Formats: sequence, C-alpha cells, structure tokens
Amino acid sequence: MTWVTPWAPDRSELDSCVTCGLCLPFCPTFRLTGDETASPRGRITAMAAVGAGEAEMDERFFEMMAFCLQCRACEAVCPSMVPYGKLQEGVRAEILAADPKPARIARRMVLGRGLASRPAVHVASLGIAAAQRLGATRLLPGAVGRMASGMRTVPLPVPSTLGRSWRPDGEPVGIVGLLSGCVMDPWFADVHEALVQILRTAGYVVEAPGAQVCCGALAAHDGAAYDAARMAAANVEAFARYDTVVVDSAGCGAHLKDYGHWTEGGDDLAARVRDATEFVAHLIDEGALPTFPPGRGRVAVQDPCHLRHAQRIVAEPRTVLAAAGYEPVEIDEQALCCGAAGVYGLSYPETSDELGRRKADQVMAVDVSIVASANPGCELQMRGHLGPDIRVAHPVELYWEALSGS
Repeated sequence: MTWVTPWAPDRSELDSCVTCGLCLPFCPTFRLTGDETASPRGRITAMAAVGAGEAEMDERFFEMMAFCLQCRACEAVCPSMVPYGKLQEGVRAEILAADPKPARIARRMVLGRGLASRPAVHVASLGIAAAQRLGATRLLPGAVGRMASGMRTVPLPVPSTLGRSWRPDGEPVGIVGLLSGCVMDPWFADVHEALVQILRTAGYVVEAPGAQVCCGALAAHDGAAYDAARMAAANVEAFARYDTVVVDSAGCGAHLKDYGHWTEGGDDLAARVRDATEFVAHLIDEGALPTFPPGRGRVAVQDPCHLRHAQRIVAEPRTVLAAAGYEPVEIDEQALCCGAAGVYGLSYPETSDELGRRKADQVMAVDVSIVASANPGCELQMRGHLGPDIRVAHPVELYWEALSGS
C-alpha cells in the first residue's frame, strides 16, 4: 500500500530494526502477554509488511498498534537506535487517515482540538472542581474513577500562568520561558508555582508567553498528526525569543524535544528545551541554588517513561531530591511503565490497572511515605493505586519546600 501522510513510517527506519530481541524484556506489553505481536519487534515487522503491501491495514493491525503504551523503553536499549516512538506516531497517523471511525474522530477532537482550546480546558476544569467539591468523583467507575481519585483538588478560580511573568528579587541573571501546558496549569498549579519560585531564587525572569498552546503530545500519540503539527508550529513561534524553555511535565518535554520532525524550526526549539529537573539540577551543580543536609526522609523515585527512556534523564531528579535533603530510594531498575500512558487507561483499563498495581507494589515494598514523579499522568496513576496515605509530588515541589523552609 501507499502511505498517505507526511509522518508515515520511513522504510529505512523500519529496516534499521535487526530483530535482535533485546527490547523484549523491557516492553511492558510483551512482559504481560509473552506475545510477539505485543512487542516492538513484532509491531515493526507488521508496519513493514503493511508498508510493503504484504499485509492489510485491518482491525488486527490497528489493535497491535493501539495496545502499545508508547513508553519508548525499547529505544533506550536498542543497539540499532530504532526511532520507535516516531514510527508509532507515524503509523497511528496513517491509521486515522485510512479508517476515520467515529470513535477515532471523537478522540481526535478531544486530544487534537479540545486540549488546544484554553476555554475548553477551563470549562472542563470548572466541572471537575465542582464534582470534587460535591464528592461526585467518588462515584465514577473503573479507569475513569481511578484517574479522578488520583487528581489533586483543582483550585477555584481555575489558575493560569498564560501571559504572566515573574522577576527575581535582585538583578536578573537570565530569562527563561515556561511551558504552561494544557492540564498542568489548572490541575498541577503547585508544580508551576514551585518551579517559578525556584527559578526566581536562582535569579531568573520567568515568562509564560500567552501565544503558546498545548504541546501536542497526546494528539501525536493518538494519530492526530495534523493537529500536533499545528500546535508545534504555534509553540515554535511563541518560544522563539527564549534561550531556554523549561518544562515540568516529562511527557511534554519529551515531545518538545522531538519537534524536529513535526514542524519547520522544531529542531531549534528542541535544542533549547530543558526538563525542570534537568535545569534545576544544573543550577544546583553550578552553585546557583543551595543544597540542604540530609534528614527530610526517604523518597521513592518513580521514573516517568518519557523522562527516563525518551529524554534519557535519570540522575537529575535524584540530584534535586538529594539536594533538598531527601534520601532517594530506587524501586525499579528497569523503570517499567506505570500504565498511565496518557489516555491509555481508557482503552485498555485492565492492562493499565495491572501495570499501575505492580508499580504501587514496588513503592509499598520500600516503606516510604512520599513518591517523587515528574509527570502528571504518572502522578495520577500512582495516586489512584496508592491511596491518600502516600504523598505523590514532583521533585521540584519537594526541593521548593526545602528552599522555602516549609
């Protein structure tokens, strides 16, 4: 068959997979099922067969691709450096173009258009805030209920950083752009606040340009490629004046660093993007931010897939936690996916729940009262499975508490 979108899987990239199988032990869906079709190697073989016209793009093919969590753990261990995440996004764009079923169109409208609409996100956040205060979220069933139970309380009025700027108390040493994100603003305002105050303390002016939009990660992961490209182009323009763009959502940061194949100028912006833990750890190492003596307790470190596997950031969250006076505690050397994976839990609730339960068991096994996670979806998943007795917080929040003396 002939691929029809600009993001279609590239034959040379497909052929770069030598089917060695080193990825298999690191793939969560293969680990759960033992099924070759649920492995990166199996999925790439299927993509190549469809692209060559040797297999049909049928429901079985759709299911093979959709079952992937897109955690990119395979990329981190692949000796051939196969760009698996890019291949998955490309093939999902082809699936949406080839078979625009009502359910897929609806998802595209939510992920590709709804999240990019500030008014839509604001209205949805107001509804969630009202439901939380009425206790209605406890009545939601299944995966939706677990996600809702893992949410922080949405503040009223619903906060926004868009168009705002913050200055340090003294003479500025630089200026950075802040990615507001789509749900980070209303649902994780405390993370933004902690990051902004840390950067102010280090002497930076922080600006959240009002022209920015959702990063487009969820749209890209679901095949809404044209929407993802449109959002990428808007953000390239919005952040053009900043030498550094700081992101406190691991999934958003990973996607911004992959902007090169989404829009013109994407590579330039990608080179200027820094994860919050990456940038704060750098400031700590440079002496621009202080370190605090041990004594604040033990913290389990949950590595978001798009921080560890996609961005290859491992040491930095631990540096931030140790600088805050915490003892980082390891729970999973392979950093297997927690099962959040954006909206994956809505399509595969049993798989998502099983992976979340396993991650929660790893936390419970090390006897801690705090888990550090640098991604909103992972936090929701961990909260939903751990319950209220174990706190889940972003590493920069924990550092800001030490810095502010709280």
